Amino acid sequence: MAKLILFRRNGFATKALAHCACRKYLSVAFFSFQDLFHQFALVDLDGKLDELLERLTKTDLIIVDDFAFKKLNQQQSEYFYTLVNERYQTKSFIFTSNRALSDWINIFPDPIIANSILDRIAHNAYQITLKGESYRKNFSPK
Repeated sequence: MAKLILFRRNGFATKALAHCACRKYLSVAFFSFQDLFHQFALVDLDGKLDELLERLTKTDLIIVDDFAFKKLNQQQSEYFYTLVNERYQTKSFIFTSNRALSDWINIFPDPIIANSILDRIAHNAYQITLKGESYRKNFSPK
C-alpha cells in the first residue's frame, strides 16, 4: 500500500528520498507547488491534460515542495483532486510545507473538494514535523 509522507520545512530530506527511490529504479516527479499547477494549466491549454494526468498517475513517487504555498482556484483544485484520487492507495506522494496539515483546507475554494482531497492525503500518511531554525540562515551573509 502506498504511503504519504508530509514534511514540514525540509526540502533536503525529500530530495534525499527522491534520490533513494531513483536508485531503486522507481520513477519520481519533483515539483514546486507553483510549478505543478503551472504544468496543469499549460497542458490544459494544449489539450494534453489527460496525457499529463496519465503519466503522473503511473509515476511511483510524486514530491510537491512548498505545498499550500498559496490558494488554489476551482480549476486547480479539480486537477489536484483528479491526481490524488487516481493515485489513492496505489502510489506515493511526499509533500513539504511550512503550514500545518490542518491549515491546508484553507487553500481550496470549495470545502467539499478540500475535504475529499485532504481525506485521501491524510489516510495512511506519516507526518514528520522538523523543528528548529531555517537552514538558510547558515548560508546568509554575516
